[in-house]
Amino acid sequence: MAGKSSSERLALERQNAAIMAVFERAGFDQIAPDIIQPADIFLERSGEDIRARTFVFNDPEGHELCLRPDLTVPACRYHLSHVENPAAEAKYSYLGPAFRFPDERLSPQEFNQAGLEWFGAGDAIAAEARMLKLCISALEAAGATGLKVTLGDVGLFSALLNDTEMPDRWRRRLRHQFWRPQAFRALLSTFAAGPSSKRTSISSVVDTLKNSDAAAWLDKHNISVAGTRTLEEISERLAEKYADRSQSPLNSQAIENYLGIDGAALDVPLLLKAVNGAEAYKSACNAYEQRLDSIEDLGLNPRRFKFSANFGREIEYYTGFVFQIEVDTKDGPVAIAGGGRYDELLSDLGSPQKVPAIGCAIHTERLQAVLA
Repeated sequence: MAGKSSSERLALERQNAAIMAVFERAGFDQIAPDIIQPADIFLERSGEDIRARTFVFNDPEGHELCLRPDLTVPACRYHLSHVENPAAEAKYSYLGPAFRFPDERLSPQEFNQAGLEWFGAGDAIAAEARMLKLCISALEAAGATGLKVTLGDVGLFSALLNDTEMPDRWRRRLRHQFWRPQAFRALLSTFAAGPSSKRTSISSVVDTLKNSDAAAWLDKHNISVAGTRTLEEISERLAEKYADRSQSPLNSQAIENYLGIDGAALDVPLLLKAVNGAEAYKSACNAYEQRLDSIEDLGLNPRRFKFSANFGREIEYYTGFVFQIEVDTKDGPVAIAGGGRYDELLSDLGSPQKVPAIGCAIHTERLQAVLA
C-alpha cells in the first residue's frame, strides 16, 4: 500500500474486510500461500499477459523462481502440501499481495488480491453458479454497483473441437494455440486451405520423405540435433507435415461460427446449438443452460449478463466456465474481478488424481480506485 494516504489505507482495509467477511460466512478457510513460487507453472500455463509481466529470478542453486503474479497457483500448491487426499473437498479464501510489471492504469507492481478457490466440489454446475454469486456478493458488500458480467466457456470450444472431423494431430495443435488468438487464426486458415498448399523452409525436406521414416531420413543424412528439440520431436514434426500433404482441407465453418458468438447470455443458447449437433458439443450446450438456471436460482439475473465465445483465452489453465466482472468509469470499463474452472491445474502441479477446481479473484486496488 505504498504511496497511499492514511485515509486511503483505512478505506482499503474496510473494503477488504467487507469482502473477506462474505467469504468467511460462506465457509471458506483463509490461508496465506507463499509469496515466492517456482516460476515454471506460471510461465507455462498462465497466459501471455501474465508471462510477460512476472518478476522472475534465480536462487543461488540456479532454480528459477518468481514473485507470485496471482494467488491461484500458490493456493493449489498450498492445498497439495497440506492435505492427504487432494480430491477431498476443500474451500479456501485469501487476501494478500501479488506482483506484476505494470502495463496499464490502476495496475501497480504490487497489488492486493482477494479470492476463493474451491477444490473437489461434487456438483460442478452448482459450484460454478455459487462462485459467481459469492464474487458478486463480495463486490456489492464493498460498495460496488452497476456490475457488468461477461461469461465464457472454454469447455464449449474443447467439445466442439472434439466433435469436428480432423486428424488428432490438428486437434492437438489447435487446442495448443487457442490461447494465442493470432497464431490460432493462422493455423486454422492453413488447415482450412489445405496444409499442402503452404510452402515453408522445410517443405523441400518433407517432399523427400515419401516411403521413408522421418527418423531414418534424418539419420541417413547425418543431421544432428541442435537447440532444445530432441531427435524424436523433430522426427515426429516432419512425419506430421508429410501426413498433412494428403489430408483433406478442414471444414472450419463450425469453429468460425462458434468463435463469432457474442451477445446476451440468455439469447445465445439457440446460436450455440446451431453450430454443431454432435454429442460432446450438445452436452456442453446443455451444461451452459443448466448453469444459467443455477445462476438464476441463486437470485442473480442472467438477463443482464453477456456471453462471449472468445472470452477465457487469456489464462491457459482454464478448462470450462469463466467469467469477468467490470465497472464503467469515465475512462472506460475496468475489470475488477474474474474467475473460472481449471480442472487440470492440480494434476499439472503433481496431484496423483484429477481434482475439479474453480476460483475467483478480486483486484482490490482497482476496486478501491473505481469506487473512489
